[in-house]
Amino acid sequence: MTAMPIRFPTLLFAGALLASSAASASGLDQLKAFLESTRGAQGVFAQSVSAKSGRKPQQSAGSFVLQRPGKFRWTYEKPYRQLLVSDGEKLWSYDPDLNQVTVRKLGKALGASPAALLAGGDLDANFVLKEAGQADGLEMVDATPKGSDGSFERVRIGFRDNLPRIMEIRDNFGQVTTLLFAEFRPNPPVAPDLFRFTPPKGADVVGE
Repeated sequence: MTAMPIRFPTLLFAGALLASSAASASGLDQLKAFLESTRGAQGVFAQSVSAKSGRKPQQSAGSFVLQRPGKFRWTYEKPYRQLLVSDGEKLWSYDPDLNQVTVRKLGKALGASPAALLAGGDLDANFVLKEAGQADGLEMVDATPKGSDGSFERVRIGFRDNLPRIMEIRDNFGQVTTLLFAEFRPNPPVAPDLFRFTPPKGADVVGE
């Protein structure tokens, strides 16, 4: 009797090749795949802000929900509460401790901001994108604003498995904000009212 060939090694080898191919995808390729396949996301983050002076970094943490293009709900939960909500047209910033709301039109502000890398926007029109090598197992991309009126000089974003894992934002004053995404779930079911904001009764509303 002729023995049947054992196919497990072949299947394992093929799987290894596929895994290797996915792992070796460049940062720009992963950014493109993320933008093409991800219409929304939900997760949690830790944020660190380091000043040029070298003083101790400021730490904060929170959660986010976003829906492309232009809609997001960004919640700082500690050490101080703050809420940022965009419906794609206006951006609200709410400070519960001060009971103050700042509102402004999103307009072109989103297009040339770090949020554009996650929430959408015409990246090629607003940023110069280039590969930035590897760091800690991530494929890095540098995004530099094309305009000169932005508040930051560069965003570096690290990808793994076609999802952003870390963002580093360097502003024009040498301050560096690092966002580490402890959880990033693509395309979750999202209630539309998450991207609407009504100022609380008695809140001081500043802006448009």
